[in-house]
Amino acid sequence: MALRGVEFKSLRRHEDARGWLVELYRDDELPEGFHPTMGYFSSTKPGVARGPHEHVDQTDGFIFFDGEYELHLWENREGEPEHYEIFKVGKENPVFVTVPPGVVHAYRNVGTSDAFVINVPDRLYAGWGKKEPVDEIRHENDENSRFKL
Repeated sequence: MALRGVEFKSLRRHEDARGWLVELYRDDELPEGFHPTMGYFSSTKPGVARGPHEHVDQTDGFIFFDGEYELHLWENREGEPEHYEIFKVGKENPVFVTVPPGVVHAYRNVGTSDAFVINVPDRLYAGWGKKEPVDEIRHENDENSRFKL
């Protein structure tokens, strides 16, 4: 992995006669200094992308365990070499991915049905009581952006 601070941890699916279980994350296995403060669950329709965007201070902790996704990552931090990678993640490759500030990220559902993602960022969306500016630099509507899916 060439993007400093981006970490992938494989997730293991445990199946038995009752169904299955995936341990999403454990505090003792999180990257040093990363402490989630909230979590959300989202559904993405087939062919739809979320992003690309980046954060100034926030680190995202994405949990891809369902569906078929392409995860796109672009290096955009001062002093770092330009770099872009695409990863196949989801049901066939369940992972927990931490994406630090300054790494532009997007994911697209490349499957044929709605699919789910969990995010456990280390900042509250819109701050305490939702009274602060959102820490997000959006690139998806910028026609001149180098961050294209």
